[in-house]
Amino acid sequence: MFEIGIKGKQEMTVTDENSALAMGSGTLKVFATPSMAALMEKTAWMSVAPYLEEGQCTVGTKLNLSHVASTPIGMKVFCESELTAVDGRKLTFSITVNDEAGLIGKCDHERFIVEDEKFQKKTDAKMK
Repeated sequence: MFEIGIKGKQEMTVTDENSALAMGSGTLKVFATPSMAALMEKTAWMSVAPYLEEGQCTVGTKLNLSHVASTPIGMKVFCESELTAVDGRKLTFSITVNDEAGLIGKCDHERFIVEDEKFQKKTDAKMK
């Protein structure tokens, strides 16, 4: 059962591979917004994964993200998520990301609980 208040934490070090230059989202060697978005989604889904039934997963459907400060290559970033609402299969999270100097990003994020196999089959059917 999903209860409001479930929290998640992830951390990573900014590398050339997750820079704006490498990700194609800009020309600088700084933490890329797409990399931050991926970290936010990962933190949220991993926080609720232990509460899912066998054969279920969550998929991200909405990410309202603000990237408020840059982070250089080599610095650690820390992501924290909190489940703030549950509405049937819809889960809503509040997420923040800090680097070693302070807040760098925040977002509201929605995920839906889906049946793995059914969802994959429906998606794969698009290729037919």
